[in-house]
Amino acid sequence: MKKILTLFAVVGLMAFSSCSDDGNDIDNDTIAYVFEANGVSFSSNSNSENYIDFDSRIYSGDVILVYRYAGADPDTGRDIWAPIPESHYYNDGTLYFTYKFDFTQDNVRIFIEGFDLDINPIPSNLRANQTFRIVIVPGDDGINTNKSANKPDYSDYNAVIKKYNIDDSNVKKLN
Repeated sequence: MKKILTLFAVVGLMAFSSCSDDGNDIDNDTIAYVFEANGVSFSSNSNSENYIDFDSRIYSGDVILVYRYAGADPDTGRDIWAPIPESHYYNDGTLYFTYKFDFTQDNVRIFIEGFDLDINPIPSNLRANQTFRIVIVPGDDGINTNKSANKPDYSDYNAVIKKYNIDDSNVKKLN
């Protein structure tokens, strides 16, 4: 009898130890989207904002991530996407201005808040004709709360695109 129990214990141990989470799960029922807004401009000497409307309403639990095009990597030529909020500082370390955003189910508002902008206007390369990528990430449905350990680094645009299997080669333009 002891040999049979030992055999069942060994077989059970092997069966349960072979099940592991390697972190490479593909979530086929979660759909994320990415949109692009081009030619977004802000005032040079005051706080200003732009509203970008979605084509359709997003779900109430969805999360919005916004990235600003910051140029191309000189070594690889790949696009650099800076996550918003993105702060810029004077040489003495005090805050100059910050790109920020908020959103509703219908739109995203991208805005600039700064200090002494009437004295030190924002240069045109940081305020005129900016390009933003807006990523809509499906929210937690309240059931799958243990998936939080497998969240991507939201500050890294490419990690988010990879995590949610987004094809960003043909991004839909919102404006």
